[in-house]
Amino acid sequence: MANDNTPDSPTDDELAERAESDELAELEALVGDWLTVPDIAERLGLRLSDVRQLITDRQILSVRIGPRHVISVPAKFVNEDGLLPELPGTFTVLRDSRMTDTEILRWLFTPDDTLPVPGAPMDALLAGFKTEVRRRAMEAAF
Repeated sequence: MANDNTPDSPTDDELAERAESDELAELEALVGDWLTVPDIAERLGLRLSDVRQLITDRQILSVRIGPRHVISVPAKFVNEDGLLPELPGTFTVLRDSRMTDTEILRWLFTPDDTLPVPGAPMDALLAGFKTEVRRRAMEAAF
């Protein structure tokens, strides 16, 4: 019986890991600017544990990116006043459609020519079109 697990052929786990790595690299490029937990803590004047709790409580979304797999948050989630208040409700609507955090981030940062402002849903949120973005998020659920 031939052995299908020769050193030249990757295992299913290795293939899955490569696919996930490629997906995260694409997401990293799509989002552009990222902040680490210490970056957010410094910007907002919070303790590291408080920022981690915001992530745990799903007030902001994070993924592990880069060669060191550092927990990172899109920089657009934070402005000079703090966290964008529109985000948690928008995350909830998208989660209700069974999207994963990675899928939510991809949806928020993928350009959409039909939005009232140029760019992606995240840009529309920043421009004050919360209702329009959430309406589209609800449509994405169906």
